[in-house]
Amino acid sequence: MRALLLAVSWALCVSTSLAQGYPGKAVRFIVPYPPGGGTDMAARTISAKLVEDLGQQIIIDNRGGAQGSIGTAVAAKAPADGYTMLLSYVGTFCINPFLYKEVGYDPLKDFAHVSLATVQPYVVVVHPGVPAKSLKDLVVLAKTRPDRLTFASSASVGQLAGEHFKLLTKTKMLHVPYKGAGPAVIDLMGGHVDLMFSSPTSAVPPVKSGRLRALAVTAPTRLNALPEVPTSRESGYPEFEISGWYGVAVPANTPKEIVHTLNGLLARALKSNEVRERLIREGLEAKANSPEEMTALVKSEVERWGSVVKASGAKAE
Repeated sequence: MRALLLAVSWALCVSTSLAQGYPGKAVRFIVPYPPGGGTDMAARTISAKLVEDLGQQIIIDNRGGAQGSIGTAVAAKAPADGYTMLLSYVGTFCINPFLYKEVGYDPLKDFAHVSLATVQPYVVVVHPGVPAKSLKDLVVLAKTRPDRLTFASSASVGQLAGEHFKLLTKTKMLHVPYKGAGPAVIDLMGGHVDLMFSSPTSAVPPVKSGRLRALAVTAPTRLNALPEVPTSRESGYPEFEISGWYGVAVPANTPKEIVHTLNGLLARALKSNEVRERLIREGLEAKANSPEEMTALVKSEVERWGSVVKASGAKAE
């Protein structure tokens, strides 16, 4: 018993000393998608402000592949010392484990969840050459061209949004997977694919420049960044409301003191007018919560999206 008490005491001392001296070097921030997409923008916007209070450099490490699973698996196996953060995502944490046979991580066992970072709906965007100016137009077009319209996705939420839309509207479209939002949007603007169920961060800039046409947003209210675009409910499809989120996680067993230190720093960064305004321009809403609340959110989202994947019969491609 004495040996056990000494061991516990030693562990607590080590944990406290780690937190007191943290951070003592640069922190790696893994973004499980290639540069140029919405996930990358969100991570860079938040980290640019976070570094001011952290007092150390934050190195963005883009690890794309398998709809975010590769980078997420890398983060799961990193040392639990607070020097590796992951931009978590509803797709990588709550959908991929049901799409793939083996993703290389468990979203509930392999991570400590630091905080929520943003929430956002999705935007249905088409190439300007597609003869559809509304969601109803798209449904009519898809029914007259079964399996001829193609929809791109760079993440599992985009894929599941497309599958869910097909189920609701009883249409047939072909899914074209991409390794990142950047390449997917480039091909969409080039007319190599017809449409995409995109995050606002990837959709807003090309829509505003006229290179893509937005048909609807999958939110109860319109986006501030695209006020002229109707919601899916306004478009006649109230069942087609889908939201996503980004968060921050660290490897499991990271000292709780460090987790709470990061949580406080992240909450402060997300309250910054500079960060909030930049995210709003891209269609995202900055929103922080506690580690306990974030853990509960991930658990509930795993259950929700697991049911959607099973109902759709979707598989990773």
